[in-house]
Amino acid sequence: MSRIPAANRPPRSPLKPPSSTITPSTPSRSSRLTPTTPSSRMKPPPARATTPTRKRKTEEPATEAKPALSIKEAIALKRAEAKKSQQAGGGGLNDVNTLEDALPTSSHQVEEEPDLLGRLPLRETIEKARSTGTLNLSSRSLPCLPSGLFEIHLNITPDPLKSVENEPKLPPPEEEPVVRRGGKRGAPAWFEAQDLVVLKAMNNDIKEIQHEISYFGSLKTIDLHKNLLTSLPKTFADLSFLTILDLSQNQLTSLPDNLWSLPELTTLNISDNMLRSLPFAAPFQSASKRPGPNSYASTDFFTPAVVRAVAPLPKLVNLNASHNRISASSIDLNIPSSIVKLDLSENPIGDADTLLQKLATLPRLSELRFEKAEIHDGTITPVLFSSFTSPPFPRLRLLDFSETTVAFPSVQATFSSLTQELEYDFTNDDPAPGVTRILVGKRVIKETWEIDLERRAHGRVNKGSGLGDWEPETPKPRARTLSTAAPVPEITATPASPPPVPQTRQPRKPPSTPISRKEAVKEAWEIEAEQGLLTEGGKRRARAAAAAREEEERSAASSSTSNGLSLSNAKYYNATTQTLTLPASSPAPKATGVHNRSFSLASSSFTSPSPAPRTEDLAMPAPTLPLSVILAQPFAESLRVLILTNRRLDRSFAVPNDITASGFLPCLEELDLEGCNFDDAVPVQRVAPSEDGTSGISMTPSSNEQLLPTLTKLFPSLRSLNLSYNRISDAALTFEALSGLILQSAGRKGLRVLKLRGNRLSELNGFQKVAELFKGNRAVPEWKMEELDLRDNEVGKLPAELGLLPLDVFLVEGNTFRVPQRRVWEREGTKGLLSWLRGRIE
Repeated sequence: MSRIPAANRPPRSPLKPPSSTITPSTPSRSSRLTPTTPSSRMKPPPARATTPTRKRKTEEPATEAKPALSIKEAIALKRAEAKKSQQAGGGGLNDVNTLEDALPTSSHQVEEEPDLLGRLPLRETIEKARSTGTLNLSSRSLPCLPSGLFEIHLNITPDPLKSVENEPKLPPPEEEPVVRRGGKRGAPAWFEAQDLVVLKAMNNDIKEIQHEISYFGSLKTIDLHKNLLTSLPKTFADLSFLTILDLSQNQLTSLPDNLWSLPELTTLNISDNMLRSLPFAAPFQSASKRPGPNSYASTDFFTPAVVRAVAPLPKLVNLNASHNRISASSIDLNIPSSIVKLDLSENPIGDADTLLQKLATLPRLSELRFEKAEIHDGTITPVLFSSFTSPPFPRLRLLDFSETTVAFPSVQATFSSLTQELEYDFTNDDPAPGVTRILVGKRVIKETWEIDLERRAHGRVNKGSGLGDWEPETPKPRARTLSTAAPVPEITATPASPPPVPQTRQPRKPPSTPISRKEAVKEAWEIEAEQGLLTEGGKRRARAAAAAREEEERSAASSSTSNGLSLSNAKYYNATTQTLTLPASSPAPKATGVHNRSFSLASSSFTSPSPAPRTEDLAMPAPTLPLSVILAQPFAESLRVLILTNRRLDRSFAVPNDITASGFLPCLEELDLEGCNFDDAVPVQRVAPSEDGTSGISMTPSSNEQLLPTLTKLFPSLRSLNLSYNRISDAALTFEALSGLILQSAGRKGLRVLKLRGNRLSELNGFQKVAELFKGNRAVPEWKMEELDLRDNEVGKLPAELGLLPLDVFLVEGNTFRVPQRRVWEREGTKGLLSWLRGRIE
């Protein structure tokens, strides 16, 4: 048959399906599967330019112009030409002129279309589950579970579903075994098959589940969320080994009664449905229906045993029933005692007093959510748990009443009987152990730094008003005002304590009370301006008044004190923070040639001379560290912070005569010796207690001992040491002295913070040797230090080995070295500086 030249052919209609009028002679399926090679079994017959095709084209109007192909169409045409030519076994590429000719001539699809996401075809996925025990059919637009699932796995044909009239059929199985991905056969052998354990069919259009699902007796996980289910078959509850069930985002109005008697179910998600009740005791309403521990659904020998529980869901841990139509009265009070998390958010709960009383008795409940639930305002009352003999909610950590009508004062009064500490912060962090977080009001999530900032602001306000305990901010705004009618206290010019801020708090209003007026907390400079303290004359008058008041206090204290000085006085010892602060002695005169960085007169916010020493301060022991006197105090065993700033009059240590191996002050963690004018060695005076045990006498003359080893020997639990603004040189910072002070050892916890600012350091050989411990060993378990302060010294060179030290804070500004430049640590901080130093190690 001769061909018609392309120029004389009539124009074609683009992309018109050829199967509408073409009736090619297609061989039968059995004839197509006769070739011996597997690759040729599924090939369609070659395309032919038959006479019917030309006849169809001649019927089209001859004036229609040939449409132009786009670039994408042209590329697709070329690919189709090559593929069609290969399938036809010849014929050349000149027979295909348009995309219409490139389409297959057969209207029957033999193979299943490839998945757009690169997944295996549906039949292969089901067959592969026979070897893995896990089947994932998610996001395949299935109207129901494929019947092929039951045929392949159970060799049964399920009954047709009423809601699915035309179920899509799976392609027929292949007659010859084909090697699949990974070198495995398409279907496993009988000894390789596994029972189906996990079934995931979420995000489909499933309207109904076959009742034959109960034959998969080994199922442990079923995920059917985001479908169109309106009900479940009664046999669904025969899956005795089910542990995780997700039925969320469906249209369920009820659940099978026996579902509440599943013995192994731990997680149940039924959120986003149309359920109206939680009938936990439905399977146990009648004694005749009450199943035993091993009740069988059928007497058939081949039917798997169906085990029922004797109590509602005895192993249930997590129940999510949010976004339904459940009221408190429709919840059966036989709630499983094993439940840990319960979510009833966005439900019309109504009166929840009886429900809360039942939930308060659950021994393991730790998370309870009622977010956006419709709860009546009178439900939460202070007498809700008044009849309880034991504290309610023994393990509760989160109680969510956010976005409800529940009032904050009612919650505070009702849940004050909890043994846990209560907090009301909206944050994503988990509450600390022993803390119960109750969320009330509008949900505004705050970061941790925001909560800390609010607590500090509240602490400053409460400190001025005498309220030391911080109370959390309620979800609704609260007025914090300054009293203008109260008398303004005068500022005390004591260097050891800053001037008190005259702030008082008005009585707190309930959050539900509307607030019409609100004043901001005033800054310190605003208060000073109101009191006339912005001028030097006003400051002098304030200091004079403060000195007169202190004189009266000293005279009253001296008249009431008969046994001498006591360091337990609140002026020196703070029992809350367990801190002892000894008063500073008068500074040394400038003519003594003190190092210019060793002392600073700017010790307070007012640039004024030091006030006259108190009578009690003059009676204080003269040595910088009167350890023998401190040890005689009742708080010695629990003292944690010792501040000895600017005690320069007698630069010596007065220690007991018998220095034990375990040292003194076992709990002391922070020692501040800033501005004490210490040299590399310190005079140590041995003191023994007198007969009456109230004071000490010197037994031996003072002897000079090295400063750092002495501190190491005296204080084994020291974590933070401040030696800033002294006269310490490089000779004191030897490797032995530093390693003994810094590293953890038997009886020592290890130093975390070391401050050597403003001394006479020029070289850092001792620190260099300590840093060499990290060569080839980045983890030294004895190293605990996090901060090293070397500012304002005379260091001319930073050893590169210092970059090996695992420090969080490394301060070096104010020294004489020029390499590295200042921008190295100003730009990237400590990490950048240490990284720069490590890069210079040869």
